Amino acid sequence: MTPKSEAVLSYLKKRFPNAKCTLDYASPFSLLVAISLSAQSNDLSVNKATPNIFKRYPDPESLAEADIKDVEELIKSLGLYHNKAKNIILLSKALVEKYHGEVPNDFALLTELPGVGHKTAGVYLLEIMNKPAIPVDTHVHRISDRLGYSKEKDSPDLTERKLEKSFDKEDWGFLHHSLIAFGREVCHAKNPECERCELQTHCLYFKRNSSIKGK
Repeated sequence: MTPKSEAVLSYLKKRFPNAKCTLDYASPFSLLVAISLSAQSNDLSVNKATPNIFKRYPDPESLAEADIKDVEELIKSLGLYHNKAKNIILLSKALVEKYHGEVPNDFALLTELPGVGHKTAGVYLLEIMNKPAIPVDTHVHRISDRLGYSKEKDSPDLTERKLEKSFDKEDWGFLHHSLIAFGREVCHAKNPECERCELQTHCLYFKRNSSIKGK
């Protein structure tokens, strides 16, 4: 790793030593559904919604037969709830029809499921199988751009590949979780708390805005 990457990783390990997935789940199926629901919604909101879903629909078989209006009502607190309700029902039907209700532990098979994209599959396999990856959500993408590992116009997949080239494979999973924690607590999309961040010397955002402000 470069000295910059070593400094970034050292700071994150010091600041967020116990960073981990913050979605609540009790099974591979409930995790996959929770990740699917987390798009453009924070984990706290998802964790408030999922108990009601799984109380009524605890497995793929029951959710596959659910009425979409009922599912929408259960998750209407989440963004894009119309599409999410449709997707988790279709996802459940696919699991029942193709995999006997079991979630496959294969990236290609996961991404063939309704509503399961690159990031969802990566997060699922990282959590369930501890498969090294740096799935890119909005926090990871924003921070990667600000630290100069990627560009704002880069796709999430390209950003992920660039980050993987910059850090050792053994640290990928921690990096994913810790960058999300860092984005939530310090490096916000608006009004990031640069004054209490130790990565200022490596941050293009800080350098650019400090110059504008004459600091």
